[in-house]
Amino acid sequence: MKRVGMVIGTVPEKIELYKKLHADETHYVRDLLKKYHYQNFNIFITEMPDGKEYLFGYYEYTGDDFEKDDAELRALPEYKAWLAQTDPCQIPLPGCTSWKDMERVYFLE
Repeated sequence: MKRVGMVIGTVPEKIELYKKLHADETHYVRDLLKKYHYQNFNIFITEMPDGKEYLFGYYEYTGDDFEKDDAELRALPEYKAWLAQTDPCQIPLPGCTSWKDMERVYFLE
């Protein structure tokens, strides 16, 4: 199993929209993620000492070929449409184009 933690900034005036998008009945997104072996997907938001809010995500990938599954998922028109709604709510960290993967330093099962 591949475990991934990631971080990205937020557009302050779009935080409520981002929360609403994820609270709505977006079954098609959940179904797509599951189809491509993403599970236990969590997104958290918190304000950091710099006064900005950041999203922290975590998911587990249970398939056999992450690069293939991820590429197929990202090529789907319905997933592209989802990202077209959520990406404008996010601000990538300097030097990044999207979510920045984090290094895992501890794990307790």
